[in-house]
Amino acid sequence: MTGTPVPVGPPAPSRRRVLTAALGAGAAVLGADALSGCGSARAADSSTVRLWDLFSGADGGLLNDMVRAARPDMPGTRVERTVLEWGTPYYTKLAMASAGGRGPDVAVSHMSRLAGYAPTGLLDPWDLDLLAEYGITEDAFSKAVWSRTQFQGHTYAVPLDTHPFIVFYHPGPAREAGLLTRDGALDTEAFSSPDRFLAAGRELARASGKQGIAFGYVTDTAQGWRLFYGLYRQTGGAFELPPGGPAKVDVDRMAEVIAFMARIVDGRVNPRRLDYASAIAAFTNRQTAMILSGEWELGTFRAADENVGAAPFPTVFGTPAVYADSHSFVLPHHPHPDRARRRRTHQAVAALLKAGQIWATAGHIPAYGPVTRTRAYAALRPQSHYASAQDHVVLDPAVWFAGAGSDFQNAMSQVLQQALLDGLAPDRAARAMVRRLNTFLSKPSPA
Repeated sequence: MTGTPVPVGPPAPSRRRVLTAALGAGAAVLGADALSGCGSARAADSSTVRLWDLFSGADGGLLNDMVRAARPDMPGTRVERTVLEWGTPYYTKLAMASAGGRGPDVAVSHMSRLAGYAPTGLLDPWDLDLLAEYGITEDAFSKAVWSRTQFQGHTYAVPLDTHPFIVFYHPGPAREAGLLTRDGALDTEAFSSPDRFLAAGRELARASGKQGIAFGYVTDTAQGWRLFYGLYRQTGGAFELPPGGPAKVDVDRMAEVIAFMARIVDGRVNPRRLDYASAIAAFTNRQTAMILSGEWELGTFRAADENVGAAPFPTVFGTPAVYADSHSFVLPHHPHPDRARRRRTHQAVAALLKAGQIWATAGHIPAYGPVTRTRAYAALRPQSHYASAQDHVVLDPAVWFAGAGSDFQNAMSQVLQQALLDGLAPDRAARAMVRRLNTFLSKPSPA
């Protein structure tokens, strides 16, 4: 199997079904040779726990650090990482290896992808009693995140983190605009309605002398959807996607959110045309005072300004909701799992969760609650300022076609770009999104 090795329930579906799932999600289909190299997946010695993940760069280095820090809590166990390409290639390889019973002992998956994997038999459930032996229990996790780990009464994912869509800001112009509290945190109340949000953006533009709020959505396959879905869930509007359709949504509230998004990029608060890279550059170069982005950009922003501020995304429409996803540990299906290896895997994952303070330095919110309740975590700035976002996170709809890197996110973002760039009326954009939702729902689930 391609990749970079780094030292540190249900019946399996047929390969045809797995390939159908990959095609349905817009994935690239791999040939048989792609699996032939994975035939030795179970050949590692019994003290080795094989982990597949998609963390390269700085995150990959931090995971190596976590493995080293976790060793005292998993004596006699060696974690062997294999780093694979992010996105569709990763999930296709994971699906195919799991279908053949030749996957690793454990893998990292976005929680938003779980609905496309657990129902198909591609994953095995976690043993909660065994996790509890190593100190990991359900009550240690945010209810908003843990609720998404379930399928038919079993737990199919153990969350490593929550990575929400938040706001970053430069403290200087934010203070001059009167948008900081006495303790220097962002006054999110100043953004608590569409009109107040836009007024705050104009004040930030005045204070910076340039632009107020950056949002890099042009040509991006997910940014528009992230902002829209978080804001829509703040309206309290229904968003139910029953198999076969039709979608049960509030078109008027969808249009209201789209109209607000268009006002953010009307040229007064934010330039209309900013792609993702240009928005990042505008913020790091202090062309804008604030940016709407994911916490995963913390390292980039802090390299340019070590005092950069951050806060949970403000509640603009009344109901607290923050768009997010979660990196989670899953168990690829094995038809006859070795009990001793499974025990070592549970122990290793428990040990890694307890080393979450290291993971937090990248900006991710550790999902294991005891980590975020320590003095060491409270001292992390600005991470501890947005940690409360995990209590109100909303992930992609729990349907097989949604999730990180999916065609679904791209399809929704394409419509939103027409509204924000080309003047498509909000009500027409909302109806176009519903039509696309119903098209996805009309396709039978590969499960």
